[in-house]
Amino acid sequence: MTPKHCFLGFLLSFPLTGVVETQSAHQSLKPQRVHFQSRNFHNILHWQPGRACTGNSSIYFVQYKMYGQRQWKNKEDCWGIREFFCDLTDETSEIWEPYYGRVRTTLAGIHSGWTMTQRFTPWWETKIDPPVMNITRVNGSFLVILHAPNLPHRDEKGKDVSVESYYELVYRVFIINNSLEMEQKVYEGTHRVVEIEALTPHTGYCVVAEIYQPMLDRRSQRSEERCVESP
Repeated sequence: MTPKHCFLGFLLSFPLTGVVETQSAHQSLKPQRVHFQSRNFHNILHWQPGRACTGNSSIYFVQYKMYGQRQWKNKEDCWGIREFFCDLTDETSEIWEPYYGRVRTTLAGIHSGWTMTQRFTPWWETKIDPPVMNITRVNGSFLVILHAPNLPHRDEKGKDVSVESYYELVYRVFIINNSLEMEQKVYEGTHRVVEIEALTPHTGYCVVAEIYQPMLDRRSQRSEERCVESP
């Protein structure tokens, strides 16, 4: 069945009368796999269409609430949308608090039931990007300068806030000797400025770094390689 015929097939499969058929229609339209994806506290709600083949005719409605609250709140920017995601970063900015999101579908006047996420706590579940890395040459060595990712929100003075404000972060720096194709960890610690010295002269090296969160036993992906040649 081609997409342009999906909606017709959906209507024919559910007669217009009968409680059972109506309930089945509601269930088949319910969004699936409703969940949060969070990176550096950018908290995005994602979902997939319901089982019914609806093409691009469905529209979606999003609500959210903090754990313990009775009333759900409408997300106005995601009220009657066709996308399969909704940015709830501002609505989930209390990063230690647990939240829920939920989504429902409407198609041709038929409303699905709500599909709710599991409990979502940004502090526990957000994933941290690798550090931003700059390298400068100082005499016969290199200084690696690391910057942790920033949060989507700023402080009261309008300045950026680093994830270091909320986690203990350990930086790991690795060098790769291009001629020998060997990797070596040259630093692990909390300092964001790391000096790499005692390198073989006139040799190409690549440097990568990652962030480790001891409390969560979690590490970021590695940064992009920065390649340099020793003097």
